[in-house]
Order: sequence, then C-alpha cells, then structure tokens
Amino acid sequence: MQINLSNLGKRYNYEWIFRNLTYTLESGTSYAILGHNGSGKSTLLTVIAGHNLHSEGEITYLIDGKAVAPDAAYRQLSLTAPYLELVEEFTLSEMIAFHTRFKQLRGNLSHDALIERMGLQKSRNKYVKDFSSGMKQRLKLGLAIYSDTKLLVLDEPTTNLDQEGVSWYQEHVAANKEGRLIIVGSNIVHEYSFCDQHLYITDYHAQAKQPKSAKS
Repeated sequence: MQINLSNLGKRYNYEWIFRNLTYTLESGTSYAILGHNGSGKSTLLTVIAGHNLHSEGEITYLIDGKAVAPDAAYRQLSLTAPYLELVEEFTLSEMIAFHTRFKQLRGNLSHDALIERMGLQKSRNKYVKDFSSGMKQRLKLGLAIYSDTKLLVLDEPTTNLDQEGVSWYQEHVAANKEGRLIIVGSNIVHEYSFCDQHLYITDYHAQAKQPKSAKS
C-alpha cells in the first residue's frame, strides 16, 4: 500500500493546522508523526484515515500499485486513538465477534487466541464497561494490531498503559509490522522507537490568515 500526500493542508476557520505537506508513505515502513501536544499530529492522522476532510491539496491511495477510491483504502485501515470508543455494553467475547464482522484477524487467528495474546483470558465474559482504562486500551490495540489490514494507524498508543502494558505494546506491534504501513502519532519515544522515518508536523505549520477588513 502507498499513500501520497500532495501539498496537503488543514485549517479550522483562519488557523492553518498544517500546510504544504508533501510526503509519501509506503508499506514495509513505519512512520512517526512527531510534535508537541496540540501541534496537529492527531489532526493529520484523522485526515489520512478519512475521519476528517483536508482543506487543500490531495491524498491518493494505491494498493498493489493501482490507485483506489478512499473507501477501498479505508477497508484496509486499522486505527486506535483516544477519541475512539469501544461498545461498553458488550462482553469481551462479544466485542471481538462484533469487530471481526468487519475486519478479519491476521493469520486466521481465533478469537480465543487473540484474547490470550491480549492477556485478557480471565475477562472473556466481562463487560467492557467494567474494564480498567488500561484493559480497554489493550483491547483497542489488540483489535487494531491483529486485524488483517495493510494500514495500521496508532494515535498515542500507550495512553493508560502501565510499564507492563507498554512492553506488551512494543512486543506485539513489532511482531506484526512486516509488510504493513504503520503510522504512529506521538511525542513519547517508547511509542515510536521502532519507526523507520520521522515526520515533524511543526515543519508544516503556517501563519494564520487574517480576515479581510469589512468595507463600510
């Protein structure tokens, strides 16, 4: 898979979050989108993932060297982010069954095997609403990492994880990165230490455009 960003820009009202961003992202490479809090990392990720419209420029998606419509590209997307919610009325087993109606698991992994890899064996019949914040984050990551998709987007992936959870994340993302296009939005080194290339969103900041004075 390949994603081409050409003179991409996003603004809210008169404020440009980023502008003139031209970059190519390819399968087999992991990319870190870096910048301080509020710099626009998450905004760029939502634009790439199709959750947010860009204001100028162009995004093209290619699969096996052929341009595809955005909807076809999004079917190859797994995403985890702080703003994405789980269905808390489901049990863990029900949540996985629901998820796999839309995204199959890598390598024909069984539901039980996924639960084991997430370390949640004792919680298979527990309601998601009763999970701790760390368990919910591990579930989000497990569903994203182990979905059979070409594109994996991880926004602040270790939010709410303790050190054991961070180590779990590092192990499992490393074991499932081969041949995939992975994009991580972060400003914490342990979240993106495996990434091959770094894109600094602040390199694409622009001055706000001032509104024109009203004529009398």
